[in-house]
Amino acid sequence: MHDLFACAGLLLAAAITPGPNNLVVLHEAGHGGVRAAAGAIGGIVLGGLALLAVVATGAGTLLSTHATLRASLAALGAAYMAWLGVRLLGSTSGRASADAMTLPTSALGLFGFQFLNPKGWAMVTTVVAARPAADAAGYLPLVVLFTAIPLACLLLWSFAGRRLAVHLARPRSRRRIDAAMGVLLLASAALLLIDL
Repeated sequence: MHDLFACAGLLLAAAITPGPNNLVVLHEAGHGGVRAAAGAIGGIVLGGLALLAVVATGAGTLLSTHATLRASLAALGAAYMAWLGVRLLGSTSGRASADAMTLPTSALGLFGFQFLNPKGWAMVTTVVAARPAADAAGYLPLVVLFTAIPLACLLLWSFAGRRLAVHLARPRSRRRIDAAMGVLLLASAALLLIDL
């Protein structure tokens, strides 16, 4: 049972900390409220569950045995996040987050993005390795965790985005928020590269 608590702690740490998924939800909720972020949240959670299924059926073993493949995936994801961060930092318009946030925002786009998110791969692979199961039913506790924890964390990010909506309407405040989001994306990218 303690391994399930450890997995929950790891998943909570990964889901609550800033990353591309959280920033998309923050952005969507900032523009249209929590309801507007619902599709993004659904796509992220369902994509995470699909990633869990892929890793549980063998992709995690492939990544753990092929260091070059794992490093390449992490480097590509870090480069993409760094590119987004630089675009947010470099924009001088008050619409930087709308123009520079080139992450997908639709449910389907975010579902697919989970397979490009190196933070997601690292977290899912670690959790599956820590709690392997003999059959599909053995993964049911992880399915519950991978639904409840990211959902709760993304809802918190959407409430934060809704609270920022007033500030996003002002160009000067928006530039500051865009810069903060850019820095967070660059920091996430740097952390991924450090782990290579």
